[in-house]
Order: sequence, then structure tokens, then C-alpha cells
Amino acid sequence: MIAFISGGARSGKSEVAERLTLEWQKKRGGKRYYLATATGSDAEMTARIERHRRERGPGWITLEASFALSTALDEVEAGGTVLLDCLTLWASRALYEAGFDEARGLTQLSELLAEARNRRIVLVVVSNDLNEDLPPRDAETWRYLDFLQGLHRRLALDADRVIEVVAGLAIEWKKAALDAKETP
Repeated sequence: MIAFISGGARSGKSEVAERLTLEWQKKRGGKRYYLATATGSDAEMTARIERHRRERGPGWITLEASFALSTALDEVEAGGTVLLDCLTLWASRALYEAGFDEARGLTQLSELLAEARNRRIVLVVVSNDLNEDLPPRDAETWRYLDFLQGLHRRLALDADRVIEVVAGLAIEWKKAALDAKETP
């Protein structure tokens, strides 16, 4: 089972994703993991990371995402439940730190999704929908939006569930129930 949760900044995406992850982990058993893409690059981000850890509470195993997303699942037991938060930050790091182009980014995402399915890992992916703002005026911002939206289109196509969060409300665009074949 793969779920894609998107929405604007501070829309409540993480809370919705955490509730969904906990619900599925309780149904299936196994461990739950938080796959973090953020780094504490400044005081504000470090404080945000710590706040999210406190809000999630105990019982989460925190992993850090590399540029090769599928290798981040190496530490996840088969049948585990993983929350990846967030694809937006991974995309910016992949594009600007690792020099990915769209093809390489899509390959990394496809490998992550295939690895999750092959190992019966429930994967919940969170990302910001940045395409709802006013159009950017500079070429570099357009480049980033193209990269991120390409990832979003692939993820929405391949995901079993697609949820948009607006003002804390979850809107289901694509829904498949967790069923018996998802059970470890």
C-alpha cells in the first residue's frame, strides 16, 4: 500500500499522514518508521525537527533519507510501515545538492515504490503542493517546480491512495482500502 499526501505549507499534511500511518501500523502490526528528509541546517529547521519528534511521540524509528531513496528502506523490516516526510525537501536536495535531473529523480522514486511493494512495506509519502501559488517569475524556480511536479504526477499515478489536505481537512482523490493481501 502506497499513499501520497499533499497540500500547502502548514495545511496539516503531516498530522493526517501520521494518523494514517498509525492506523495502518496498528492493523498490520510490525514496526513504524519515520523517514526524514530534512536536515537541521539552521536554528529554525532544527527547532521544527525537534517539535515534530515531540508531537509524533514514542514508538517511531527515525531514519534519514539519502539521495538513493530505496536504500533508506534497507533498515526497514519487511511488512513495516513507513512515513516519508517530505518529498519536497528531498526533491530540493536531490536537484541542488546531488544535481539530479528529472529522469534520475523519477528513477529514484520508482525504485523506492518498487522496493516498498516488493517487501510489503506500507509507505506514506508527504509533499507540499507548490503549484497552487502564483507562477514564479524566474527560470530556476520553474525548474524546481517542474522537477517536483513530475515526481508528484508519478507518485499520484502509482499510489493506491492520494489525499490532498486543505486547512486540516483530508480530501480523498484516490482510495484503496488496506486489505488482507497487505497483511504481513
